[in-house]
Amino acid sequence: MNPASSESHTPMTSPAMVPATDSPTNLNQVTDGMAFNEPLDASALLDAVNANAALADSDDDLYDEQAAFGTLQEDEQIQAMNDEFNEAQISLKTIRDFIRFCVTKLREYDVVVAQGTTDVFAEAAAIVLHTLSLDWSADDQILDCRLTESEKSEVLTLLQRRIIERKPLSYLINLAYFCDLPFYVDERVLIPRSPIGELIRQQFYPYFDSNDLVERLAGTDGNKHFFNHGLYDKQLAQPERILDLCTGSGCIAIALASRFPDANVDASDIDKDALAVAAVNVEHNDMLHQVNLIESNLFEKIPAENQYDLIVTNPPYVDAATMADLPPEFLHEPDHALAAGQDGLDLVHQILYYAPDYLNRDGLLVCEVGDSEWALRQAYPEIQFDWVTFAHGGSGVFAIDFDELMEYREYFAEYVNNL
Repeated sequence: MNPASSESHTPMTSPAMVPATDSPTNLNQVTDGMAFNEPLDASALLDAVNANAALADSDDDLYDEQAAFGTLQEDEQIQAMNDEFNEAQISLKTIRDFIRFCVTKLREYDVVVAQGTTDVFAEAAAIVLHTLSLDWSADDQILDCRLTESEKSEVLTLLQRRIIERKPLSYLINLAYFCDLPFYVDERVLIPRSPIGELIRQQFYPYFDSNDLVERLAGTDGNKHFFNHGLYDKQLAQPERILDLCTGSGCIAIALASRFPDANVDASDIDKDALAVAAVNVEHNDMLHQVNLIESNLFEKIPAENQYDLIVTNPPYVDAATMADLPPEFLHEPDHALAAGQDGLDLVHQILYYAPDYLNRDGLLVCEVGDSEWALRQAYPEIQFDWVTFAHGGSGVFAIDFDELMEYREYFAEYVNNL
């Protein structure tokens, strides 16, 4: 899905956030037998990765290993990496040194950064600071602190895994941040990165009125100097019932609950495995009293009497052409949480058609379609969707209210009937 800003906050260290999981590999498996104070060996790490891959179900292989590792499998490049990392372990001293080295290597090996962090500097800082159990937004004063030899090895081992496996950092450390909150993630769910987070922070103001909580968190001191995302200026009472459709890890539902503490939030997903991850996050973020998880194919099992003030959804929306050309990092994410037919709109058409049955008359639907925005505009040229703008990057999110959904329902029906 579309990358969005990954906030830098305190690393999550609670053991409750690391449940038993069947994700393919973990750090202990890959580095078993490789003592942290021994010279780093990229070929040994690659052998360990390949050994773990051989144990995995071959029917579920998402990409050709040779293509993923590329020229890294060439002996001379493996040796070059060994030499570079061994030299780094000897020569580098401080946190600043290691962040700079990580930036250089991430760029040199063309690592794709778009899942949980937005640039190589943020990714490099996360690699180093997480390994050291430090706040991801740590004060600049700590950057000149020195690492121990074992800490150096841990940082470099994590960096090597990131380069060789092409697995997103959030999967390697089972941690992602969204809307200032920590979330457990593994390969059963997408890594949180939706620009909808900006709307949540501002409580969808001015469609809904803001309260003291969001003003305090935004540091506005009672002055509503919020970014103008382009939402209708209705300033309705705060929503009491909210639905997060296609919840995945539960990040949007939990973020909504944190910003609307008086609202009841339903979070639905068709995938039992994703809901298991969401359940971990609901419990860890102390939202059991407020967030209700529902296994449902879109609206299928949502109670008909549930009339929501706000429906937020980040459904699968990647088109077939993009799915066929995804970078290796994205192939670690569940494809059913990304792919949505030839034009990426298979689920979006259904959401648009059925949503008004579950919204009250002042209700609002906010939906992310990412790069399939163009396809949606082409599908419904007669509809002027309210496309949201963002202060910190991101696009492909529209808002549409109950009245508009009803006005254009016949257009949505044409597509739904043809699916």
